Amino acid sequence: MGSDRHYREESPVHRVTVDGFWMDTATVTNDRFRRFVTATGYVTVAERPLDPADYPGALPELLKPGALVFRKPDRPVDLGNLANWWAYVPGADWRHPEGPDTSLDGRGDHPVVHVAYEDAESYARWAGKALPTEAEWEFAARGGLDGMTYCWGDEFTPGGRHMANTWQGQFPWQNLAADGFKGIAPVGSFPANGYGLRDMAGNVWEWTCDWYAARHPADAAKPCCIPVNPRGGPQDRSYDPHQPHIRIPRKVVKGGSFLCAPNYCERYRPAARQPQMIDSAMSHIGFRCIIRKGRET
Repeated sequence: MGSDRHYREESPVHRVTVDGFWMDTATVTNDRFRRFVTATGYVTVAERPLDPADYPGALPELLKPGALVFRKPDRPVDLGNLANWWAYVPGADWRHPEGPDTSLDGRGDHPVVHVAYEDAESYARWAGKALPTEAEWEFAARGGLDGMTYCWGDEFTPGGRHMANTWQGQFPWQNLAADGFKGIAPVGSFPANGYGLRDMAGNVWEWTCDWYAARHPADAAKPCCIPVNPRGGPQDRSYDPHQPHIRIPRKVVKGGSFLCAPNYCERYRPAARQPQMIDSAMSHIGFRCIIRKGRET
């Protein structure tokens, strides 16, 4: 688990033991999420009124139900400023991925997005399943290829074939779509890994149930201390140290998305990881579920 050759938060490389589990072969789709909403009347976080106390200093026009939507600029921009390609769009939610005037027409087999952590957890509970830990997710993503860079091996495009939905061109303004997709692809559009799982890299980031920690525990790399079913760091250490005034805890998301590019976010790898505030609903985050051994339904 982990990598010492890429981003700091992925280190150190270490061994992990996880108990048996079954995992969905694909991320939860719009059609499947719609069944859940129809059966339960569930309202996602992005559709609920916002409490100004949770967002000190926010502009009044942004204190409306909505979500963060990717907006491609038409020229090179400063990669240090996320506002150059992300915009908070009132009325954006899982039914309206780009804003209130958009719909899911023709996208029933696309991964559901704009799901905050609570939304994913609620779906999993309804389905009799659970969200994976980071270790479970990474084990599954590797597909039996221990220590390889990608879910399919060490070569990004073996024989010139694109193996995942990622960004080609200079992110975020030049989208060459050499893999056949300018945005999110239907689930299963790319080859499965060695465990028969689809889209474990690219397309959409996926929630795990672990609280984020800046690195893997240093002791985990010692032969004497192989973690068994690790569960990430403590909640109170998951907050963003760069935004101390915002006390919203963060979970680990895995897998990268269609917005990951070599010049910006090379995180379409099993070891890659990123923190995500649990209230965040974004146009490139989805999820899949597992059933742990002994919890068959």
